[in-house]
Amino acid sequence: MPKFKDYPEFTPNLSPKQMFSLGSFIEWGGYWRDIYSGVLKENLSNQHKEFKFLKDVPENLLVNPEKDYKKYNKYSVKSGSSLQDWESKDWIHEQDPYGWVQWYCRFYNGRRTDDDKRQIKRWLNLAGPKGRFRNSLINKIKNKNSKFNDESISPVIRQTLQHWGYRLTLKDFNIK
Repeated sequence: MPKFKDYPEFTPNLSPKQMFSLGSFIEWGGYWRDIYSGVLKENLSNQHKEFKFLKDVPENLLVNPEKDYKKYNKYSVKSGSSLQDWESKDWIHEQDPYGWVQWYCRFYNGRRTDDDKRQIKRWLNLAGPKGRFRNSLINKIKNKNSKFNDESISPVIRQTLQHWGYRLTLKDFNIK
């Protein structure tokens, strides 16, 4: 589980390698697919090659031209929106033209920038202790009187949380 002493409130429990090993973003052709960056106004490819921690992750979990996401994706669901949508909402900045996960990979590697507070705030609002997706999933589980790891309950929210480096734990469920 990643720990960041300089940002103790930032507590994802999946490393970038774990996220990709679980098939995150594969439903969109893979996070690291070739893209046209509207922010940089250029084509980008092979951006994942900078991360040595991804070298053992099968290429088809990083870039998946097959588009057969269900056999690779942990929850076999589509979750999220397009790069163009992210760009239109000003969620993408020039330093990380692929978005939040590219920022997270670089942050995980030790890079610190002026964008860290914004990105961590986004994570907290979605997956943090008071995050809307995290608490929505907890409430759905409680309403069904089920267990924290019942994957039949809201696989789309679980996939979204996974995209943000988080998987619900028993501890989360017990303290709510």
